[in-house]
Amino acid sequence: MNHGTSLLWKRRALSSLSSTRRGLPKEKMSENGMMSRPKVLTIDTINPTVKKVEYAVRGPIVQRAVELERELSEGMKKPFAEVIKANIGDAHAMGQQPITFFRQVLALCSYPELLSDSSFPEDAKSRACRILNSCGGNSMGAYSASQGIDSVRQDVARYIERRDGGVPCDPDNIYLTTGASDGIVTMLKLLVCGEGATRTGVMISIPQYPLYSAALAELGAVQINYYLNEEKCWSLDIDELQRALNEARLYCNPRALCIINPGNPTGQVQTRECIEDVIRFAAKERLFLMADEVYQDNVYAEGCQFHSFKKVLFEMGPEYSETVELASFHSTSKCYMGECGFRGGYMEIINMDDDVKAQLTKLLSVRLCSPVPGQALMDLVVNPPQPGEPSYERFIKERTATLSALAEKAKLTEQVLNTVDGISCNPVQGAMYSFPRITIPEKAIQEAKKLGQQPDMFYCMKMLEETGICLVPGSGFGQKEGTYHFRMTILPPTDKLKILLNSVKEFHQRFTQQYS
Repeated sequence: MNHGTSLLWKRRALSSLSSTRRGLPKEKMSENGMMSRPKVLTIDTINPTVKKVEYAVRGPIVQRAVELERELSEGMKKPFAEVIKANIGDAHAMGQQPITFFRQVLALCSYPELLSDSSFPEDAKSRACRILNSCGGNSMGAYSASQGIDSVRQDVARYIERRDGGVPCDPDNIYLTTGASDGIVTMLKLLVCGEGATRTGVMISIPQYPLYSAALAELGAVQINYYLNEEKCWSLDIDELQRALNEARLYCNPRALCIINPGNPTGQVQTRECIEDVIRFAAKERLFLMADEVYQDNVYAEGCQFHSFKKVLFEMGPEYSETVELASFHSTSKCYMGECGFRGGYMEIINMDDDVKAQLTKLLSVRLCSPVPGQALMDLVVNPPQPGEPSYERFIKERTATLSALAEKAKLTEQVLNTVDGISCNPVQGAMYSFPRITIPEKAIQEAKKLGQQPDMFYCMKMLEETGICLVPGSGFGQKEGTYHFRMTILPPTDKLKILLNSVKEFHQRFTQQYS
């Protein structure tokens, strides 16, 4: 061993000794004789809050569904011809067609040379020109202001004023976001602080959309569960809110109340009276209100109507409209649009402290801006073709057809599932999901426990393996102890939805017989 080699080994020995003293993993000799260093990032050294994050709609069942699709494509024999994914509200993936006008304008914005093409209607061209003129360098490839393109925020404000019967809306209170999720998580970041008994608590409905539980886990906040009343069509009860709040104040500092209306995964539409009660509750208990209203165009049941929290708040008078802090959220991903991939959305803030508002703008500036194509699409959603414009009739026809089909599928889902002994399904009043309750035999519950699974996870995984139907177990959304559910979308085309529902019906009957 020469002098240089000797020094090298001494250094490695000293390094190994130093690592041992610091409690770090020792370097190991690899097969080729080289020293291999341990990973800086391991499952034991990552941010511990990340390991607490769960997101049911893309969890183990969906991963298995992807594997099954691959196996089918490789020619493996299964008891089904295809996998039907009814686990997530991805409208276009389920066959819903995009709105022609939206895609025309986006095409023109993406490739302005098409503005000279006579096959595009003039109103689509004028919208595209207006959007491009608002972009840096007249290109959607440029960054926008952190809060979003000025003209788009102005159009959003006008849309909100029309929707809410003339209640004023200031464009400066509008923030364009990367889908509604981005706005929701950003607001939670502003709200979360404290340690121990002073940690921020956030009230969320159970069942809930897993974005909320995942974000709260990542931020180290306290999740405060309030239960929706399944026996009363998933209604929200103020006494239940009070119970949850009073209990939570013993171990955290509740600061925010989240409402999803229309509901996900439960499909209920809150009444105006309920919204008024919630606003009074938030005012009395000094809670920041977060209104997730991304399904505001998805209302199907007779007698149901969407009421925005902002409209009701202002109609309740200055006692509330000048004091209650509110953030409301909308998106291009749901309703009749279904444009999930463009990640467009907005949030409106009401009664936010000016200094906090400055911090919100700063926080959003860190990610520069939301995707500009998503901002452009949001502009088209809030400023669609108007009567007398060339694209109006086609737009109305496509919009009406999509919403009518969803209403038909909502009713079909409820009717078919309620014919199955052991399945109970509330009316799908709005949104695009059903959350039926299922009876699982005790023998199956014990089998699930042996496998370390929740009973409804066991149920849904068995269904996937036998039928190719991909649903999400209710345990991924939260549910009352001793009850079991699954969530399914109503998005598949009607003919495929009928196949799906019949497969669920037949599976449940077999499953019950097998484990009885």
